[in-house]
Amino acid sequence: MTDASAGARQPQEFEKVLSGSDTTVASFDTHTRSPLEKAQHFLHKNPAAVPLIVLVLSVVLFGLVLGSKFFVALPLILQQVAISAIIGAAQTLVILTAGIDLSVGAIMVLSSVVMGQFTFRYGLPAPISILCGFGVGALCGWLNGWLIAHMKLPPFIVTLGTWQIILATNFLYSANETIRSQDIAQNAPLLQLISGNRIIVLMFLLVGLLWYVLNHTAWGRYLYAIGDDPDAAELSGVRTKRMLVQVYVLSGVICALAGWVLIGRLGSVSPTSGQFANIESITAVVIGGISLFGGRGSILGMIFGALIVGVFQLGLRMIGTDPQWTYLLIGVLIIAAVTIDQWIRKVSG
Repeated sequence: MTDASAGARQPQEFEKVLSGSDTTVASFDTHTRSPLEKAQHFLHKNPAAVPLIVLVLSVVLFGLVLGSKFFVALPLILQQVAISAIIGAAQTLVILTAGIDLSVGAIMVLSSVVMGQFTFRYGLPAPISILCGFGVGALCGWLNGWLIAHMKLPPFIVTLGTWQIILATNFLYSANETIRSQDIAQNAPLLQLISGNRIIVLMFLLVGLLWYVLNHTAWGRYLYAIGDDPDAAELSGVRTKRMLVQVYVLSGVICALAGWVLIGRLGSVSPTSGQFANIESITAVVIGGISLFGGRGSILGMIFGALIVGVFQLGLRMIGTDPQWTYLLIGVLIIAAVTIDQWIRKVSG
C-alpha cells in the first residue's frame, strides 16, 4: 500500500471511530472479585480492622470463660498498657518511615532519671527538671535521626548502638540510685502528677492528636510518603532528611513524656524500670497491623495491638495459666500479624 492510499484511509477510519460505526471497542477488565479478594482490599484500606477484630474476639472469649469478673477488671488493662501505648506511639512514627527505634525504652528511663536527679541532686524546681528531661529525650532522638538521615546508617544498627549508649549513661549517671516515692511526694509532687486515670486520658489524647496529624496534615502525608518510597517522595519535593530528623526528635520527646508518666505510675524514679519497653512497643505496633516495611498502617491499630496484649495477659493470669503461655500466644500473634501484612501488601489495584 502506498503512502498516499494510507493517508486517504486515515480520515475514513477516524470518522468511523467518531460515528461509532467502528465495531472495535476497548476491552476492560470485568473480573469480579472473590470474597477473599474483597476482604484483602478492605483490609488494605483499613489496616486497623484486623487488630480491632482480634481485640473484640479476645474480650468476648475471655468474657465467656471468666464471666463478669473479667469485665470488671477490664479498666485495669488501660492502666497496664498505657506506657506501652505511649512508647508505641513513638515507635509508630518511626516504623511508618520504614525505620525502627530500639532505644525508645532507654530514652524513656534516662529522661525520668534526669527529671528526678535534677530535682533532688541539683535542687532545681520540678518544672525545670521536667523540661530538662524532655530536652534529653529530644537530644537522643535528634542523634538517632541525624545519624540515620545524614550519615545514611541503617536505623536498626544506629538505634541498637544508641540503646546501649543511653542505657549505660543512665546507670552511670544515676549510680543505680532509686529516688523513693515518699521523697517525691513530699518534695516534688509534680513529678507524680500523671498517675491513675490521668495516664489513660493522656494516652488517648496523645493517640488522638497523632491520628489527626498523620491523617489530616501535610506533615503526616509526607511521613507516609517517605515510608512508602523515599526516593519518589524526595523527587516530589519532600525534604526527606529534615523529615526523618523531625520524626526521631518527636519520638524522643514522646519517650520523655512516657518517662514522666513512668514516675507517676511507679511513684519513684528507678534506673532499672521499663527495661522491656522497646520490645513491648514493637509488639504493639506489629500486632496493630502497622507494616514494618513502612508507609502503611494506623496509629489506632497500635493502640488496639497494645490492648490485645493487655487482654491476653490479664485473661490468662485470671485463668491461672503459666505465664509462659502468654509469651507463646503473643509470639503467635506477632507471626500471624506479619503474615497477614504480607498478604495484604500483595493486593492488586
